[in-house]
Amino acid sequence: MKQFRWLIIVVFVAACARKKGTVVFQSDFGVKDGAVSAMKGVAMETSPNLHLYDLTHEIPSYNIWEAAYRLQQTAPYWPKGTVFVSVVDPGVGTSRRSVVMLSKSGHYFVTPDNGTLTLVAESLGIEAVREIDEAVNRRKQSLQSYTFHGRDVYAYTAARLAAGVISFKEVGKKLPDSVVRIPYQHAILQGDSITGTIPVLDIQYGNIWTNIPDSMVRALSVTPGQTLHIQILKSGIPVFNGSMPFVHTFGDVPEGRPLAYVNSLMNFSIAYNMGNFADSFHIKAGPEYKVVIRLNHDLKDFKD
Repeated sequence: MKQFRWLIIVVFVAACARKKGTVVFQSDFGVKDGAVSAMKGVAMETSPNLHLYDLTHEIPSYNIWEAAYRLQQTAPYWPKGTVFVSVVDPGVGTSRRSVVMLSKSGHYFVTPDNGTLTLVAESLGIEAVREIDEAVNRRKQSLQSYTFHGRDVYAYTAARLAAGVISFKEVGKKLPDSVVRIPYQHAILQGDSITGTIPVLDIQYGNIWTNIPDSMVRALSVTPGQTLHIQILKSGIPVFNGSMPFVHTFGDVPEGRPLAYVNSLMNFSIAYNMGNFADSFHIKAGPEYKVVIRLNHDLKDFKD
């Protein structure tokens, strides 16, 4: 009897220690209806032991670029083996490919191959890409559904992969190690200026976040307290042209005044202290924006 009790304890401990897969969902669905819940239901039906989390479901409608950025912003902080589902899919039901990308960091990304993988492919590297075989990896009795691949293909495939029901090889055929990429202005340091883009806004406060790393700012010999001249262009047309101090934090300038700083992701950023910079100049985010910063130069020296 004693040995039997020990056997039960060992089995219980082993069951508790069994690896539970993790799936992180992102979409432009919002949470006003049941779409997100339906995706999670499909995942739970595959395996009730899965850990399911949300990255965000507030991506602006059809904004593939922002979906790409949010994956890059978030994925590195999740453990190896995490499966991300990203569904911003204006081409749903068309010939665009459905893929799973395994990054060199060991993360999986289940998504349409429409540019969503632009930034994680670049920053995390591509280990392999496979096209989802919908003959196998598609929710049963959904073949006549053409407009909800997030539920019928991506959540289903991601859950099976995370739960170990299928291996990565069983996702589908191997593709070349490349994905569809959205062209954008990479951060570059040239002489006495740095050029970058606005990948995303700090939406709640209207701060401008760029893709210019703090290492480039230091390489330009910028120190706190110095004045920077900044130009922001949208599709080549200036939307802001002005100067502001480079400081540590918002309270280093009076309320309502502009400032340049390094944000929590260690990238160059622009804000108003207790104000909304983006709204003030009707600035949004995306690859069509370009930001140019200079130190100790007159504003008239800026060139597109």
